Amino acid sequence: MADSIISRRLFIGRAGMAVAALGVAGPLGMQSCASRVPLGKISAGDGKRNPLPRWRGFNLLDYFTPGPGGNRDKTTDDDLKWMRDWGFDFVRLPMAYPSYLDFDRSRNIRPEEVYKIDEQVADKIGDLVTRANGYGLHVSLNLHRAPGYCINAGFHEPYNLWKDEEAQKAFFWHWNYWATRFKGLSRELISFDLVNEPAMREDMNDQHSRSSTVPGDIYRKVALGAFEAIRSANPGHLVIADGNNVGNSVIPEISDLDIAQSCRGYYPGEISHYQAPWANKNPELCPVPVWPGKIGNREFSRADLEKYYKPWIELANSRVGVHCGECGCWRNTPHEVFLAWFGDVLDILTHAGIGYALWNFRGEFGILDSGRKDVAYEDWHGHRLDRKLLVLLQKN
Repeated sequence: MADSIISRRLFIGRAGMAVAALGVAGPLGMQSCASRVPLGKISAGDGKRNPLPRWRGFNLLDYFTPGPGGNRDKTTDDDLKWMRDWGFDFVRLPMAYPSYLDFDRSRNIRPEEVYKIDEQVADKIGDLVTRANGYGLHVSLNLHRAPGYCINAGFHEPYNLWKDEEAQKAFFWHWNYWATRFKGLSRELISFDLVNEPAMREDMNDQHSRSSTVPGDIYRKVALGAFEAIRSANPGHLVIADGNNVGNSVIPEISDLDIAQSCRGYYPGEISHYQAPWANKNPELCPVPVWPGKIGNREFSRADLEKYYKPWIELANSRVGVHCGECGCWRNTPHEVFLAWFGDVLDILTHAGIGYALWNFRGEFGILDSGRKDVAYEDWHGHRLDRKLLVLLQKN
């Protein structure tokens, strides 16, 4: 225990010096050690310029919630086997960092407790990575809730990732922990997706609080510190950063770094999050979506999607890796509207050589057990399979 505490303090000190160096020298001060270089053995899919493969798959929500040990409903070997057999090769694992900590949950977490890893839970996460790799699936670890930030409410953070040095040190430490744990895995098997959907939240405890773009220099500082922490464990590790402004916007401030970027497949939210209670203060007042056509006071068409994804396609064509880390549609959207819209989304991404991960596999966005009321489900080993959605995914 003493050795681990000493190691943690040494790493925090080094991470702090790295951040300080960035602050003194400016963005170019660290460029020699983090400049973007070719992504090793990973090459573009489908002959496109995108350096990342066109990975296709799903988000796994095993450790998505901050409760001890994550969600009760865990990914099974059958799930992984079906993904492989249906032609998919990628899973993203969004984790809430408190799910793998050991601390007193009768009160709010304290800053020093964010370092108390529950090794039994960490071992289970490691087992999931090993099992997924065994089925031919690339695993992308993501901190959906990082120390000091989450796009979702529901857990008290002791500080702010974008403003507080202590939060940033903890963030770097967590990424060094996971990168070290998986230091023997190649970038074909694992990647590290820094933080889910960055934004400047007015109140992280308010689900509906307004968000805004993280200032580019701050995003670069945080991303670079995490990048260095990961690469210190393995110089070949693949690092990915979610788009700014809740995943919607390209991050030009880090495009010179060897960091891929992750977009979203949720635009427009009037379709993807129709009546979703966490995204709408008054779900019952949401206008019924159509595609293409007028929703509320706005007209939407494929041209709007092409405009939305143009910056991401240009980024991929500039040899920065791009992947769509989350996409899909909540269960209340009429199924045929969902399929028509999502078909256009996937077609645009596919022609650009950009892969995707549906949120999720089993559940309200998924192909199994989504709970949609207007789907003719097929029985699949005791689950309810949305065959039309599966076929659409397999085509793209």
